[in-house]
Amino acid sequence: MNSLPLSGVCAQGFEPVRNTFTEIFTDGSERGASLAVLVDGKVMVDLVGGFADRAETMPMTSDALVPVFSCSKAISSLVIAKTVSEGQLDYEQTVASVWPEFAANGKEAVTVGEALSHQAGLCAIPDNWAPEDWFDWDKTCARLASMEPLWPLGEGSGYHPVTWGYIAGEIVIRATGRTIGTILREDLCVPNDIDFWIGLPDEEHPRVAQTTKPSRVPDFGVMNTFQKLAFMKPWSSPGRRGGAAWRRMEIPSANGHGTARAMAELISIYARDGYLGENQFVKEAALKQAVRERVSGRDRVLPNDLSFGAGLIRNAPGRLVYGPGLHTIGHTGFGGSCLFADPDKRISFGYATAKQDAELVRDDRARRLIAALYDCL
Repeated sequence: MNSLPLSGVCAQGFEPVRNTFTEIFTDGSERGASLAVLVDGKVMVDLVGGFADRAETMPMTSDALVPVFSCSKAISSLVIAKTVSEGQLDYEQTVASVWPEFAANGKEAVTVGEALSHQAGLCAIPDNWAPEDWFDWDKTCARLASMEPLWPLGEGSGYHPVTWGYIAGEIVIRATGRTIGTILREDLCVPNDIDFWIGLPDEEHPRVAQTTKPSRVPDFGVMNTFQKLAFMKPWSSPGRRGGAAWRRMEIPSANGHGTARAMAELISIYARDGYLGENQFVKEAALKQAVRERVSGRDRVLPNDLSFGAGLIRNAPGRLVYGPGLHTIGHTGFGGSCLFADPDKRISFGYATAKQDAELVRDDRARRLIAALYDCL
């Protein structure tokens, strides 16, 4: 334990969180991570531990960036909520109203809210695709717009691991003329000194921690067709993940890079009535629309029974993912990173791990940290 690099701050009363953070290293569950907890926007926990490299020679630092994969969806959903709040977009309008080509093959009635809650039937590209094709934004969006839904619309969700980001991103481009990554940087991160990126400039690449791949594949049980397409095909995800082109590309569903503190700061907007600091970035009406349940039940792609908002995983009775709060929203990223906001307790939480595990939604390390947090309250 003495050789474990561990630094940061922990407010009085939150020592069980720090102790659990230490334990996930000493029991071998973790190699390098950062953790942050904010209460009403104030930092209670901001810790980094372990190593940023696979050889375990470089301690994690407070400015080490971690690729947090689908946690990016929650951050992107925040940008969309801001866009809705400003009147540039509406969750109930059709996608085709801003992106006419999307109406092809029976998708003309799909709303923005339905697309963001994984109901558009486009969880994957089924054929004639290659890993490098994801790096061509226009080609990818044109393919998704032309596709026939993979299941009958209106019949529940099928999680869109990668395609969600192109659908959400193109909707925002058509509505505002700017990308999700640009709005995030210009309107939220730079003015508030928040270290999170969707589309990472080359000069920031040296700060990125090295990730360790899971030692096993996720447990899907008997895989269905949608799961195979979304996760197991050679083209299911962009090629060269972790390479410079992948980091540089804006993929709002998958390649956000940041610190745990940045994650907790951004998601705190959902815990604080739309406020970040003294400024309200999302009005109450848009906030309510973003977090309300849009679909629930057994998902076709994730092996879980879930409740989805507009790009968010929701806690709901019988479907608790992020602690006990029934109004809590958040997201988990491939490998185990996660973030959430509990508006009842005004808590926001960010956990960014460089040692990836195979659990797709309920990572055990995050579960332990969240349990320790709520024991403090």
